[in-house]
Parts: sequence; C-alpha cells; structure tokens
Amino acid sequence: MSRILVRLRRGFTLIELLVVIAIIAILIGLLLPAVQKVREAAARMSCGNNLKQVGLAIQNYASANASNMPFMLQYQPSTYGWGPFWYNLLPYIEQQNVYQRAYYYGSGWSGPNGQQNYNQVIKTYLCPSDPTPSQGISPNISWAEASYAPNYYMFGTSNPYDPSTGAYQNQSQYNIGNVPDGLSNTIGVMERFGYFAIYGWNNSWCYPMSTSYWGYNSYGSAAQYWGFYLPQINPRLNTNLGWPYAHPYYPNTAHSTEQVLMMDGSVRGVSAAVSQTTWNNVVQPADGNVIGPDW
Repeated sequence: MSRILVRLRRGFTLIELLVVIAIIAILIGLLLPAVQKVREAAARMSCGNNLKQVGLAIQNYASANASNMPFMLQYQPSTYGWGPFWYNLLPYIEQQNVYQRAYYYGSGWSGPNGQQNYNQVIKTYLCPSDPTPSQGISPNISWAEASYAPNYYMFGTSNPYDPSTGAYQNQSQYNIGNVPDGLSNTIGVMERFGYFAIYGWNNSWCYPMSTSYWGYNSYGSAAQYWGFYLPQINPRLNTNLGWPYAHPYYPNTAHSTEQVLMMDGSVRGVSAAVSQTTWNNVVQPADGNVIGPDW
C-alpha cells in the first residue's frame, strides 16, 4: 500500500503575529511625522506662492497706476464705489470677473443678488495651513476670509480728502519708487489668521479698511498695534489653554516661521527669535534704521 504524505502548512503563532503588528505600528509611527512634514512643507510652499502672487499684483497695480500703491480704501463713485485693499488687487490675480461684478452696486463687497462679493472665497488669499477658516468663510458674519494682512504703515498712513469724489481716500504716502528704507527692507504683507473665534473677529478680504470710515476700530487702529507686535508662531486658538493664543492685533501663522512679503516681491520666513527692535525696523518704511543682524 502506498503511503500518502500530507504536508501541513503551519500558521503564524500568536507571538509572531504580535511581533508583526508591533513592527507595522513602529513603521507607521515613523512614517506619520514624515508625511506630516511633507504636507506642511507643501502647505508652506503654497502659502509662499500666494504671497508671491500678491507681491506681483502690487507691482502690476503700481505699473498700471502711475507707480501708486493699492489703496487701503478707495472711493470711485462711477464704477465700484468703495474698494478695499484686497479688492483693488483682484484684476492682478486673475479675478477680473469678481472685480467687475461689484460695478454699480456701491462697494467691492457687493454685487447682484446671489453673487455678492463678500462671501466669495478667493483661494490666493487663503493659506492652506490657516486653521481658522471654515471652507474659507467666517462663521460669525459669513464673509470670506483672508489669511494675510497688508502693513498699515506701508499702505494706509495717508488719508487725503478727494473733492472730486466727496470722500476720504485711505492710501500710502509713498509710491513704488520712493519707499525711504527701500523695498527690500520693508514688509508689505504678512500672515494673519482669518478668524478669531474668542473675539468674534474675522479678517475678511473685502471688509473696508480706513481711518475715516468703517473698520477704524476693528481694523485701522488695530493695524497700528499689530504692526509693532512680534509674530505669533503656531499660537493657541483657545484662551482656556493659556497664552499665547491667537490675537487679531498680532501677525500669526501655523507654520514654523511667519511668512512675510517684502515690498520688492520676495518672500521670507521670520522666526520667533527675531527681536522687537528688528521687527519694528522692517515694519516701518521710513525710520532709517539698520534692520539688525537677527533678520
């Protein structure tokens, strides 16, 4: 009689299975931080690209407007009415349709029924690492947010009355060619979160910004404060967790450094180690001070 040999296949023992699971867990633990770093690097690059587009828009605006800077708030009664800073840049970031949609409706944040500009999300104005927007919309007033803010000392310190329009025009006292400290030594735009829940305050791209009209208390005077405060790097969003928590008077970022747009169009990161003196020097366009070795 022939003997039939049967080869039995042995399965994993419990110990072997646990070892495999442990090895997989270790590999995942090693991989996740790397994935997060890659994602943050991509988000930081995207944020920097947004700022570069804004810098190019400022330069193109100046080229098309006799070297003048974008207004913090401009009044043009024959076309769009009231035009805030970010609205004035729309044609130069390929958003001409949003810009013209406000024509004849009284303000840059207006438009025909169902197409109001105030809730129009502009991707270029949003940092992908900003933790505060909800689909780009502020939950308290449902206006579209921005993750950036213009330097008040660069764009908003002149407020002349224009008799031809019957309104004050909040604008820069400089043009693109006569910034006293130089374009490469002056901050133009910096990161700031889009929404501050504990204050019920949002950083809307189309909210009017002026020392004479809407926004003086919630933007104009605040801008004078946050311009001199050091950036908050990855601040907490809740006061219950202790200071520093995100505050609308400060520049703030979720990156490892605060990204700023210099007036020459370059983008650089500013660490939390920068001194108050150095920060003040790059915020002010005409103080004549040497920036400092920690810049």
